Amino acid sequence: MSDVRPFRGYRPKPELVEKIASPPYDVLNSDEARQMAAGNDLSFLHVIKPEIDLPEGIDLYSDQIYATAAANLRKLIDDGALQQDANPCYYIYQQKMGEHVQVGVVAAMSVAEYENDLIKKHEHTRKDKEDDRTRHVDETNANAGPVFLTYKSQNKINAIVDEVRQGKPIYDFVAADGIGHTLWVTDDEKTIAALQEAFAKVPCLYVADGHHRSASAARVGLERRGKNPDHTGEEVYNYFLAVAFPDDQLQILPYNRVIKDLNGLTPEEFLQKLDENFGVLPAVRPDPPCARQMGLYMDGKWRRVIAMEGTFPADDPVGSLDVQILADNILKPILGIEDLRTDKRIDFVGGIRGTQELERLVDSGEYVAAFSMYPTTVDQLMAIADANMVMPPKSTWFEPKLRSGIIVRTLED
Repeated sequence: MSDVRPFRGYRPKPELVEKIASPPYDVLNSDEARQMAAGNDLSFLHVIKPEIDLPEGIDLYSDQIYATAAANLRKLIDDGALQQDANPCYYIYQQKMGEHVQVGVVAAMSVAEYENDLIKKHEHTRKDKEDDRTRHVDETNANAGPVFLTYKSQNKINAIVDEVRQGKPIYDFVAADGIGHTLWVTDDEKTIAALQEAFAKVPCLYVADGHHRSASAARVGLERRGKNPDHTGEEVYNYFLAVAFPDDQLQILPYNRVIKDLNGLTPEEFLQKLDENFGVLPAVRPDPPCARQMGLYMDGKWRRVIAMEGTFPADDPVGSLDVQILADNILKPILGIEDLRTDKRIDFVGGIRGTQELERLVDSGEYVAAFSMYPTTVDQLMAIADANMVMPPKSTWFEPKLRSGIIVRTLED
């Protein structure tokens, strides 16, 4: 079952939602966040990127960072910019990016189910990032940014969600990046009971995006449980903020790779080594048309790199991923890039930036080569999570991203 509960969220006044709502904390660096929030004291970036209100160069893990985040959230609430719903609600959150539309249910998800792998993961977390988000949740006493979950699509849930969408939305706006955001709020008891009952029949949920947010929220819940001798399981800290989308609505873009050097090889020698396990052909288009193929940009030219049978374990959920085929057959043995998390000779470019960004980076001389990847699928993500395995770093880039500040869940009520 999936324990998916309504809650009393804090939301912007309708006339302020466009000023408050912001991109998530992990898609902007400090300078970008500072520029985006300039002149806008209501931007939720003041809560999730609080360094923008402090001197440049400040330690991002200092006490002042978290104190500022907590103070900024409290100010938004005290000033009435964020207001709490009177009753527990479900929130239906629609995003539109071009022709792509996805609609999720914003709810409180169970820490116990996360702990027991009924909310399944497919990535490792980094300790420093998890520690940071844990302290942010603890000191703000809130889930400031939602976790992005998915589940195998259910007709019953779809029907309930579509019925709510027939009503008038609370918010309906297009952000500066062109992505539309629409929110419906329901505290109708029959609708709440029907949704809760429908989700109870969903065997598990999957973390699509937000492994650090979910891990940190669960840590805070477990820490508070340990400190509470009267723990019942019904306390607010036993749940965390998330949006659950049906799997057939999600859009995953490629996560591309750029390489700083060829490990002492000339371009010609590098291509010769590729020929040993791959077909290498001139490419008409930069993005690969299907799985088991990659684009290679080097010396101002695009090439198609095709994985040959026998170069990867077709029955291995991880080993058969295109990003793992690249790592096992090219990055490690030819280029000497052993650890994708720490090696400074490789970087990652989200597919939202397009293949022209790969060309720009290589043509600038900062990088010598780029690989454009075919996107990982939701089915692959679920198969890996079901097998209790993990993907290589930077395997999925979900778009559109969830905005922060549209719904906030505190750990007070």
